[in-house]
Amino acid sequence: MSFEWPWQYSFPPFFTLQPNVDTRQKQLAAWCSLALSYCRHHKLYTLDIMEAQESPVFNNKKIERKLSMEAIQVVFEELRKKGNLEWLDKNKSRCLVMWRRPEEWGKLIHQWVSKIGMVNSVFTLYELSNGDDTEGEEFHGLEDWMLLRSLQALQTDGKAEIITMDDGKGVKFF
Repeated sequence: MSFEWPWQYSFPPFFTLQPNVDTRQKQLAAWCSLALSYCRHHKLYTLDIMEAQESPVFNNKKIERKLSMEAIQVVFEELRKKGNLEWLDKNKSRCLVMWRRPEEWGKLIHQWVSKIGMVNSVFTLYELSNGDDTEGEEFHGLEDWMLLRSLQALQTDGKAEIITMDDGKGVKFF
């Protein structure tokens, strides 16, 4: 399945930050939505800001337009404010992209555990993210750092307990 670009992506002014406050807000919302959708489609969890400018998401070669580095930083900052992005370094050159926040992943995982009747069972982190039983689930292949944060969110809500086992970490669901 190929990625569907929004209509704005073929509209040259979309690649220039607009001076009008209302227009700019709508534009930033569209950029945030596009960036998250693109990362979700391609299962991207980390981005490098220097590489981002050459990435198809910010560089439409068909219309020969690309978002400036300054504008990309504005979009990334907007994503950070919304809780969808976290910087990995002080220079703000690499970031974690959370197209679903940990709480949302946790809810999906808990729903799956409930659906298959495995509440009060223990799973290894590997079983959840790479096991045969999770094949076809949206969280299958989830990176370890995000899986752990998702389970921590469930633990905070009293729906799971993260446990340390001989060969790594596991989780018991309630």
